[in-house]
Amino acid sequence: MLNLQDELIISNNGQGMYEITNNVHDWIVKNNIIKGQLNLFIQHTSASLTIMENASPDVLDDINSFFQRIVPEDASLYKHGYEGDDDMPAHIKSMLTQTSLTIPINNKEMQLGVWQGIYLIEHRYSKYKRKIILSYIGE
Repeated sequence: MLNLQDELIISNNGQGMYEITNNVHDWIVKNNIIKGQLNLFIQHTSASLTIMENASPDVLDDINSFFQRIVPEDASLYKHGYEGDDDMPAHIKSMLTQTSLTIPINNKEMQLGVWQGIYLIEHRYSKYKRKIILSYIGE
């Protein structure tokens, strides 16, 4: 049985969705992962992780528009704004999405569907470096 834990640092250009599937795949190859479960956990309250379609850029635009409608970035709606007008909306968006993912691995490949990709979602306007903890158990 093999247990590994590592971190992945992802730099971004501010609010948006960033596909990190290749970053995770490279980590699997580097560590000669064969079969097991990989957990990804983001250590932030204003960014999140998700698995979604990676074929059409329209999906990213539609999801961004959806978030803008359900979580308006209007400072007058929130008490908390210590780090800026986008702070509280970012926390809400993070809460509505996911901070961790578990992905099965078999034969050195993530068992993702044909159109699935792993994404870091940055909910803040500014550029950030986000830390994702990778925890693996398997062969």
